[in-house]
Amino acid sequence: MFENIRLSFQGIWSHKMRSFLTMLGIIIGIAAIIAIVSTIKGTNEQIKENLVGSGENTVEVALFQGEWQYEMSYNGIPAGVPLVTDEVMEELRGISHVENVSRYLSRQDYNGVYHLNTGLSGGYVKGIDANYFDTCNYIVKEGRGFTQNDFDTYRKVAILDEDSADALFQGEEAIGSTIEIQQEPYIVVGIVTKAKEFEPVINSIEDYYTYAQNSAGSVYIPDTTWPIIYQYDEPQNVMVRVESTDYMTSAGKESADILNSYLTVTDDTIAYKAKDLMEQAQQIQELSSSTNTMLIWIAGISLIVGGIGVMNIMLVSVTERTQEIGLKKAIGARKSKILGQFLTEAAVLTSMGGLIGVLVGIILAQVISYISTTPVAISVPAAVGAVAFSMVIGIVFGVFPSYKAANLNPIDALRHE
Repeated sequence: MFENIRLSFQGIWSHKMRSFLTMLGIIIGIAAIIAIVSTIKGTNEQIKENLVGSGENTVEVALFQGEWQYEMSYNGIPAGVPLVTDEVMEELRGISHVENVSRYLSRQDYNGVYHLNTGLSGGYVKGIDANYFDTCNYIVKEGRGFTQNDFDTYRKVAILDEDSADALFQGEEAIGSTIEIQQEPYIVVGIVTKAKEFEPVINSIEDYYTYAQNSAGSVYIPDTTWPIIYQYDEPQNVMVRVESTDYMTSAGKESADILNSYLTVTDDTIAYKAKDLMEQAQQIQELSSSTNTMLIWIAGISLIVGGIGVMNIMLVSVTERTQEIGLKKAIGARKSKILGQFLTEAAVLTSMGGLIGVLVGIILAQVISYISTTPVAISVPAAVGAVAFSMVIGIVFGVFPSYKAANLNPIDALRHE
């Protein structure tokens, strides 16, 4: 085997230009595939990061009516939707790959949150439990978080995120100040921010609406004080944090199934659903990948063309080395040895083309990224697979010339001019 490989490199080196032109189809095909796959992978990662956010593996499970999230302010409290009890929370924590769970209440309040004459238009008011900030990966930037005493004594205290603090106080000191929520005074005790900053890339109006809730600003209050400003026994939503984005879809659906098992609603359009951004990302990725798969198949045609070129050059090589083959067979070389030598030469030729193609593809992907600002991510499995596939191309298209060489009659081969 090693002798065959050495002879293959020797033959390739002695006909450098011919070997390079033979490999050119393989190089172009592999380079095109690597560039396309790298662009697809980079784009998919960008989509995932845009929708999910940097390091945030959370799924919101909310109450829906049909295709829209249930609006308490317009529809009132639906019959047959019980509160999420501590026992249900334990059941949710028992789901595979779930790290933490939090229950909360939420309203988008257009006219109910004010500091003096400044309102928080379109902002969210959320009544949260003690686990919410940890589950959603928030940290306290200023002031303090909620204490257990705040929940137990129904203290009217509030925590703002950075967007709501900027909107309500416009650079002024917020900690210790009073805001009004539905005309009830709440003292601001802290400001929170995400532990990892994330700026989504917004390229369309659809992207804007996807991230609108994150940018509108939120005011957080203890869930025990929620009935003071809104209603008693409002159905809660659930936030689930999982180990990684890979488990978001399955954990979200399982959480929704558990919550729905406790519903006794007469309106079957009312149900808990997972607002799974990861699932949205996968749908966009599938649409993108289906289009790019066609490009990969088109690029693969050049590999077939390259394989035909390998077959052609190997037939020429067999013709050139007819007397050499005849001499080897005359001194006892078996068919398998001759066949192995030519198959090895074809495989080495295309493998070299594959390696060069991978390098060219990586460079091409970086150039495309630089020119179009499209993110790329080099796929190691794709690179390894491309080289292996190029070797297979060499073996497949080298079979006929190798078989022809192995079956030459030694007497006719020695008399060949």
